[in-house]
Amino acid sequence: MSSESADSGLTEWTWVVATDPSEAHALLCASDGQQAARYGMVAPVRNLDTTERRVRAGSVHLLRHGTESAASFTLSPEPPHGLDLSVYPPATSPFYLQRLAVAPAYEGSIVGVRCLRRAVELAHERGADVLRCEANPDLLATRRMLDTLGFTQHGPTLAEGGVRRVHLQKLVTG
Repeated sequence: MSSESADSGLTEWTWVVATDPSEAHALLCASDGQQAARYGMVAPVRNLDTTERRVRAGSVHLLRHGTESAASFTLSPEPPHGLDLSVYPPATSPFYLQRLAVAPAYEGSIVGVRCLRRAVELAHERGADVLRCEANPDLLATRRMLDTLGFTQHGPTLAEGGVRRVHLQKLVTG
């Protein structure tokens, strides 16, 4: 556990594996709504059953600031349904990052970066050689953050149903 300065003194930051699907789903939907409003897009429709499955599997990692949910991500050795793996170069043990979410109150802070660093750390600890994800390239701040942290695009920018996405990968061994 670590603590960092907050506006009114020290508030503890902790990483936990999510246990409450409703909490994880609410954070994801709030983050999606904030991003959609910021970029003039329609927020994706999220399925609570999917969140429940991922929470039960222990794949959802939550960053708490005191008692608040500040951010989360899903990390798994299993690729997300429908992901085109052919765009990626060969890998021995890939892990997949999904559903990066930052609570609106923490947008513009470093919690998104903290999530990505934690995902890389966990993937490395679990024996991954690469960390893969999909991202909407129109979410400019997210894309810049991924680029800055060493994720590189593989394959073209795709567009389906008005939603654009890119496939990204970062080496985590070394």
